Amino acid sequence: MAAPETVTTLDLNGKFIQNHTLSDSVDRILILQGVGWVTRKIINNATITVDTKHYKDGDGVEHIDTNQTLTGGITATPELRTLDWTWRKAEHNLYKSNIGRSRRIPVEDVTDEYLKSGWLPDVSRDGAIEVETESDKEKNPYSWKSDMVWGFEEINDERRYTRRIRFIGSGDEEITARLVYDYVPVPILSLTLCFNHRTWSLALEPAWIRFTRFFTHPFLFILVVVGYIIGLAFFTRAQWFQTPPDTFLGCTATHWLANSKCGLDGRDCLPTEYGQFDFRCPAACDVILQHSRTVGNQKQEYVPLIVGGGDANRTYRGDSFICSAAVQAGIVSLSKGGCGSLQLVADYTNYIPTSGHGFNSIGFPTTFPIGFRLSPSNSSQCTDKRMAALAMNVTLTSFLFLFFRPKPIVIFWCLFTVGYWHAVIFSHPRRIPPSMSSAFADFLTGLFMAYGIWRVAFRFVLPAFVMIPLEATVWYIGPFWVGVLSNVTLGKIPINRLLVSDVKSRPGALTALMVIVVVVLVIALNQIRVIRKTGWLPHYARWYFAGGLVLLVLAFLPSLTLRLHHYIVALILLPATAFPTRLSAIYQAFLLGLFINGGAAFEWDSILQTADELRQDATLGSGIPTFLTNSTTFNPTVLLRNLTLLWEGLPSGSGGWDGFSLLIDDVERFRGTATNFSLALLDQSLPHFFRLAFTKGGNVGDYTNAASFFPNGSWIDPPPGPSY
Repeated sequence: MAAPETVTTLDLNGKFIQNHTLSDSVDRILILQGVGWVTRKIINNATITVDTKHYKDGDGVEHIDTNQTLTGGITATPELRTLDWTWRKAEHNLYKSNIGRSRRIPVEDVTDEYLKSGWLPDVSRDGAIEVETESDKEKNPYSWKSDMVWGFEEINDERRYTRRIRFIGSGDEEITARLVYDYVPVPILSLTLCFNHRTWSLALEPAWIRFTRFFTHPFLFILVVVGYIIGLAFFTRAQWFQTPPDTFLGCTATHWLANSKCGLDGRDCLPTEYGQFDFRCPAACDVILQHSRTVGNQKQEYVPLIVGGGDANRTYRGDSFICSAAVQAGIVSLSKGGCGSLQLVADYTNYIPTSGHGFNSIGFPTTFPIGFRLSPSNSSQCTDKRMAALAMNVTLTSFLFLFFRPKPIVIFWCLFTVGYWHAVIFSHPRRIPPSMSSAFADFLTGLFMAYGIWRVAFRFVLPAFVMIPLEATVWYIGPFWVGVLSNVTLGKIPINRLLVSDVKSRPGALTALMVIVVVVLVIALNQIRVIRKTGWLPHYARWYFAGGLVLLVLAFLPSLTLRLHHYIVALILLPATAFPTRLSAIYQAFLLGLFINGGAAFEWDSILQTADELRQDATLGSGIPTFLTNSTTFNPTVLLRNLTLLWEGLPSGSGGWDGFSLLIDDVERFRGTATNFSLALLDQSLPHFFRLAFTKGGNVGDYTNAASFFPNGSWIDPPPGPSY
């Protein structure tokens, strides 16, 4: 992988692995140095790891000590270089007796054009490392001379540590070669302990790699993948396909729709018979209302909609969230879901508020056409399997780093695939039960975008951590699953959508947004610092500036709203993590999980959406009618059966409105062009609530807030503004 900007010729401390693919062959050089055929084959096929210690002694003289290790723990003679340009004799187990000298040299002072060219600006600024070595003619039967320059080059758009070599053999054979190295971060878990002036080193990462070498066999990995696919199929079957599909309820399922959606007198929502049926709820049914919902003269917002449940029979109003009510009643578990039985009730009066299992309900003191009562069910296969599936998936993805250690690109595809199907099937299904056909369709789209993520971000960072599996597990697995489960892990943050209207309306949203902006700004400034040191800042600045201009143009398109879904935010930020640091690994793991969660749950929604698509259940912003019956004109001595509710007619320039819709006790009781409605059928002994809206064809505008009548004869005018 690429070397970070902190590793320069002034500080070469760390571990490097020779990249045989990018490096030139040195086989001819080894032949001329007298290295045997068997040894050469081992060198050419082995993984060569170079541990480098770069320091200054008490006199300020630089030293670079290197230890080379081949696959299987085979070590070469340590090379101890002092950068004072003094000849020193040495013995090497490969090319025998030799003499050499080393120094730091300005690039412009290098005389050989091959050794002088190709270095990055920081090498020109700090100087290169020159190492001149030749065979000891008194002891070595092979005569040769080598001149090497060490530094950093840009190879395939990556900053790489390289060594350029000009070699001259005994017959004046001249060979040039370049060795390219992958940088491996210094493991945090390599401990050095000092006691009584003695030092002990505990290299946990290398020890773990040796201990788990057996598990890296490709055949074992293939067996695990096959077993995982079979296990996932069984989990999916147990989760969704052993229960009749018509018994599944979503977390916001109700028996009654809001306002006029059930039609006049609620005819579209009334059942043909008031029977009993079983249902099954998923886990985590603490879904809240994103916009205000009016119940009588009360408004509910940012809580589950639960009305009633406080009587002896636990009777809930028909528009209550059934699964939230079942959690409150203790019928199902919030963490594990469960099954229950529901009995419909007609025309129940006085829904009493209650509390239970973390949920509060509100009351409704009058009659509603439909209610329900809950009881335990004898159904089997009711427990939600998402936690067991999460344990399986977290274990598998952890084992990818800890034990199996396939190629980095294989790890990446496994992370994406496991995370996507976990979100689709278990943690954030789009529908209950999930639609597997649409999930597969979006999976293919996600694969194309995921390849782009690999190209612009992961391929520069993930390979650096393959050889430190314990660290890699920490930096990648935790943040990745936080992102995949962002609907749970970040669900308590009071921001659902990055829209001005949402931030303004929800308590705490502005404060949360400010905190998020500060955190993101600190992270961004640190990444800018990292990018600047690599010399890539102008390149990234140009692309992000161009992207900002595109977003600015999109934001001003008429009739459309720019919507930065969280998967789009992840795509925007991921390229800035393409630098091999531990923080970059954490960021890109989290952003990959966030990208998966957004696409799996919301089907890659468009960056541009209409107002209707964004409104959800919020008010339309239309005009509202005016009641003529009010606290001033209302006569409390007249019985309801003799009263008529009055309102103003359609205003001039009404924008196409052609009639009215009247809700009485949250049920539509009138739709037409008249400006009055008889209250003769209402019960004088109960409170009643009235809301009025304009209509146009089959469409209904915003309703007024509720005007309230109470049995003591009082009338309370509706507060100003619309309601939903």
